[in-house]
Amino acid sequence: MTQTSPLPCLGVVIVTYNGSDVICDCLESLLAARDVALRIVVVDNGSPDDTCAVIKSWASGQVAYTPPADLPFVMTPVQKPISLDGAGGPHQVVLLETGANTGFAGGVNVGLATLAQDPAVARFWVLNPDSVVPPETPAIFATASEGTGLMGGRVVYYDDPTQIQIDGGQIRWHMGVTDNINQYADPRDAVSPEPGRIDFITGASMVASRAFYDQVGPLEEGYFLYYEEVDWAQRRGDLPLAHVSEAVVYHKAGTAIGSQGLGRGPSCFSLYFLHRARMRFLWRFYKPGLLGGFAYSCAKAGQAVLRGHFGAAWTILWASLNLPMPRSVREKRDNTIV
Repeated sequence: MTQTSPLPCLGVVIVTYNGSDVICDCLESLLAARDVALRIVVVDNGSPDDTCAVIKSWASGQVAYTPPADLPFVMTPVQKPISLDGAGGPHQVVLLETGANTGFAGGVNVGLATLAQDPAVARFWVLNPDSVVPPETPAIFATASEGTGLMGGRVVYYDDPTQIQIDGGQIRWHMGVTDNINQYADPRDAVSPEPGRIDFITGASMVASRAFYDQVGPLEEGYFLYYEEVDWAQRRGDLPLAHVSEAVVYHKAGTAIGSQGLGRGPSCFSLYFLHRARMRFLWRFYKPGLLGGFAYSCAKAGQAVLRGHFGAAWTILWASLNLPMPRSVREKRDNTIV
């Protein structure tokens, strides 16, 4: 993928699994980026659907692309064909097919290792496939002076652009619960958080410097889903966390894995990995929080029972005790969405 460019260079890692309905919107928005050279690596985690075929048809121009009618900004389709082997410029795209579902961290690590081979890439942007990006955002991430450690921008709900999803995250250490800063606030009024308030950057849109990657290494793959980015931030040493509110991403939250979104509760698949990951995180970084963490799990299970969601309650407790995943969760992991 290496090619000299007078523009600032930004690497992008996108992990897909059954993402045929969202990935082309994401790629089109990235390729419309201005004042930056992008090195985009799409890592497909063995999608059993037609994700890879859709990407190839889109890139060849065989299927005409039309931007969604509800897109929060104006976007003109890019010229086709587009190479998927890293040729062309200023933006380059590579499609890697792993053939296996290795989870979020596993897929991201493949993309990071690929981009790290290109000395022109000084920053690595991990981006969810169910996101779209205004044309100025990539250049902001590539040139922001704050980007010496981990950096995040403003993630806004695609379905309601008047509400922020996250401006950086915080950890309630006594339970391991994470909170989204400025969630549901209006992006026109919300104040960007001070770096000292931020404990982690969301994995939906997270930029790591090469210095960070060289010092900290890849994401921890033991979680499979959730808390990988929280874990990564806690291993940063003295490298800073930063937030740049001008770098906006619109996110269709939870479409891939059934996690909670606007007007939608989480699936049992999402609940299992969320609560298992939360307890694993506490075990790794703050064992005194394990008791409070399990008490929180019991409280959430009780809420589910009161609502008549007995399967969800059982899943929360089962996951929090780090017991083997139920058959339904295992089958979904192996055959459907990550």
